[in-house]
Amino acid sequence: MSISRRGFVQGSLATAAAGVPLAAASRRVRGANDEIRVAVCGVRSRGRTHINWAEGVDGVSVVALCDPDKKVLANRAKWVQKNYDKKVEQVTDYRSLLERDDIDVIAVATPNHLHSLIAIEAAEAGKDVYCEKPVSHNVWEGRQIVNAARKNNVIIQTGTQIRSSTGVQDMVKYARSGELGKIQYVIGTCYKARPSIGQRSSPLQIPDHIDYDLWCGPAAKVDLYRPDLHYDWHWDYNTGNGDLGNQGIHQMDIARWFLGEDALSPRVMSVGARLGYEDAANTPNTQIVFHDYPEAPLIFEVRGLPKNKSFRNGKGGGWNNAQMDSYRGSGGIGVVVQCEGGYLAVTSYGGGRVYDNNNELIKSFNGGGAHMENFIEAVRSRDRSILTAEIEEGHLSSALCHTGNISYLLGQKKSAQEIMERVQYNPRMSESYGRMITHLAANGIDLTEPNLNVGPMLEMNPDSERFTGEHSGEANQLLKRDYREPFVVPDLSSATAAAG
Repeated sequence: MSISRRGFVQGSLATAAAGVPLAAASRRVRGANDEIRVAVCGVRSRGRTHINWAEGVDGVSVVALCDPDKKVLANRAKWVQKNYDKKVEQVTDYRSLLERDDIDVIAVATPNHLHSLIAIEAAEAGKDVYCEKPVSHNVWEGRQIVNAARKNNVIIQTGTQIRSSTGVQDMVKYARSGELGKIQYVIGTCYKARPSIGQRSSPLQIPDHIDYDLWCGPAAKVDLYRPDLHYDWHWDYNTGNGDLGNQGIHQMDIARWFLGEDALSPRVMSVGARLGYEDAANTPNTQIVFHDYPEAPLIFEVRGLPKNKSFRNGKGGGWNNAQMDSYRGSGGIGVVVQCEGGYLAVTSYGGGRVYDNNNELIKSFNGGGAHMENFIEAVRSRDRSILTAEIEEGHLSSALCHTGNISYLLGQKKSAQEIMERVQYNPRMSESYGRMITHLAANGIDLTEPNLNVGPMLEMNPDSERFTGEHSGEANQLLKRDYREPFVVPDLSSATAAAG
C-alpha cells in the first residue's frame, strides 16, 4: 500500500532501469553506523521541523543550512547551536551544495516554486532528497522529479508524512478489505481560517539581507504588493498553489490513497473564488475540485472563511479563534470515505473512526509514524520500495491539486444559480456545491452576483498527463510554467525513457 503498482515494479528494477552497475549500486549501501549528512534548504519555518527530524534519527547529522534570507539563516544557525550544541555551515545559494562530497541528503523546505528545481538538481548530483509537499509547482515539473529519481537511482521521499501513520495505514487496509462494501466516493476537506493578507499601494521593498533573485528562482521576478514576503507566497500562483496545494495536499493524498488510484483523474472540474475581503492574493479561499475517477469520484473542498461572518470582525482578532465548518465527523481538515455499508472519517494525522450509515461508531484507529526514519532506512538500504511516500506518490497527489487549479484558472464568473444549473446533474458535485453555497451565505456573500469562478470539465490522458478534447490547448499551457534563466527545470523525459 505504500507505493503505486507502477512504482513497485520500477522500484524492484531500480538499479537495472537506471543503468547503474550492480557493483556501483552496492557500494552506496550504508551500514548502520555510517553517518548520513544532511543540508536543509529553506530554514525559516518548515525547515526547522526538518532539522529536528533529521537530528532525531541515529546516525544522521545536519551539517549545512541554506536560505536566501541571511537574517533567517543566521537566526536558524543560532537556534541549532542552542538546541543541538553544534555549528552548521550557512549557505545562501543551494547550488553550492550540490557537488560537495560531504553532503549525502538535500532536504527541501523552500516555497513551492523551488521544490522541483532543487530536488531535480540534487538528484542529478547524486544526492538523495527529502522534498516537502507539494513536490512541484506544476504537473510537468513534478513528473521531471520522478524522471530524475529513476535516471539517477536516488531515493526521494515526499513530505506527506501521514503516509507513515500506522493508524491511517490500517484504515486504508480496512477500507480495501471490503468489510464495508465498495467505496462509493471520497471527500477531502481543508477548512482552515485564512484572513486577508492585506494589500499595499506601493511595491514591497525587499530588505538587503534577502537575495530576491535567488528567492524567486524559476518564478517571475515581480513587484510584490502584499505586506509580507514570507509565507503569504502560498496565496500567489506565481509562487504557491493556494490552500489546495498547501494544507490540502495532505488530504488529497490520503483520498487518492484510499481509492488506490495510481494515475491522474481522466476528468477534473473546479468551482471557487476569493471572497469575503480584497487583498493582494489571487488564489481562491473557497474551492471545490471534482476528480471523476471511473471507480469512485474524489471531491475536494477548500474553505478559508470561518463558520459565519461573526468571526470576521477586526483585523485578525476574531480570526484567531474562528470556528470552522466540519464535515461528517472529520473535523475541518480530514477525509471521509463513503462505502456501501458505512464510512470512514480520517480525523487526524494518526487515524480516525469508522461509522455505519446510521452514524453509529464501529471502530477507531490510531497510530503514529516515523516518516524521516523511513526515508533514512531507504537511503541506507538503497531500496526505494520501502518508502511510504516515494516521489511518484508525491507527484500524483500534487498534480491532482494542480489540475484542479487549472480548471479553476480557466473558469468564468457566474452567479450561484447559474452554476447550480450546470452541476445539478452530478449528484456528488451538486451536493458539495450546495454545502459551499450555504457556507458562503452564512458569511454574508452576495450569491446573486457573478462572483464565483466555474471551470470547465477538463479531460485528460492519464498516461501522457496531458489534457485532451475541448479546452486542451489552453489547459496544456498551464501544465508547465515559463522558466526564468538560469533557474530552468530540465526536461528528463527522454533520458528516463532511454534508461528504461
